[in-house]
Amino acid sequence: MIKYDKLWQTAKEKGITKYRLHTYYNISKSQLFRLSHNQSVSTNTLDRLCNILDCRLEDIAEHFPDDNTFK
Repeated sequence: MIKYDKLWQTAKEKGITKYRLHTYYNISKSQLFRLSHNQSVSTNTLDRLCNILDCRLEDIAEHFPDDNTFK
């Protein structure tokens, strides 16, 4: 499972709110909802967030082992 708890911490440290992500950087409300609920998002969205926040992927997402495997 991928969790995005670090995203909100990193954004706060950079002074960027969800409102600013939506209005200034055009991140859709549905993407923000998906991120807030640790649902899947595209790698393009993650790339955009890293560029906006000037950070690495590890600063916004974290992997936790689960039973989601390919069989």
